[in-house]
Amino acid sequence: MEEQTCFTLKGEKAIVTGGASGIGKAIAGAFARAGADVAIVDLNLEGAEKVAQTITGIGRDSFAVQVDVANPHSIEKMVEEVYKQFGRIDLLVNSAGINIRTPAEEMEERDWDAVLGINLKGTFLCCKYVGRKMIAQKKGNIINLASASGMIVPKGRTTAAYCASKGGVIMLTKALAVEWAQHHIRVNALAPGYVFSPINPWMNNPELCRPTADLIPMQRFAEITEISPAALFLASAASSFITGTILPLDGGYMCY
Repeated sequence: MEEQTCFTLKGEKAIVTGGASGIGKAIAGAFARAGADVAIVDLNLEGAEKVAQTITGIGRDSFAVQVDVANPHSIEKMVEEVYKQFGRIDLLVNSAGINIRTPAEEMEERDWDAVLGINLKGTFLCCKYVGRKMIAQKKGNIINLASASGMIVPKGRTTAAYCASKGGVIMLTKALAVEWAQHHIRVNALAPGYVFSPINPWMNNPELCRPTADLIPMQRFAEITEISPAALFLASAASSFITGTILPLDGGYMCY
């Protein structure tokens, strides 16, 4: 394998859920620049269409699909639509996610269900329906978005549902990696720490950020553009012997 060419995704067909904004949008762009055609999947259809237009503007094939990742029928329909347009699905990135920060003793059951439904159930359902296509074609690569909060509890945060959902994503990733290795499907996950993104509007306030940043050895939060190259690594032949791995991107936060 030539080192200078092992990061290419030329000719690959990808799905990125949560691709209308944030980390998903950045990953979709990185994949396209590396040569992949990308389906932008999101509940926010207008946002997904804008991202798809940007990707087609650089010469790659892209289109938007509206989907509710907590709804199996919506996901199954999306997968069939993408498969019909692309002819195959080589890559899946499960980036759709939410967080509802409520003290555990006050959390409504509907909020718990919403977080687990999108973050964990949605990830599983996308893996399930795309996995069927990948098993049939005897090839595939899945990247889930876990979180450092799936391995540790962020100091001072009320994140019981979020931590539970991302911990589930981590173990789901490992289980699928083992189960589907025989089908030549790799399954890995990224575990970002604190990242400047639309899901974290409080990060726009430096006074609120400083105490948390002081807990990170690198003394800062990540930019979204620092997450997408790691996704490209896991999507490419550069990581061809890696599966079942959870890759932290936390500035050293979990070292303490």
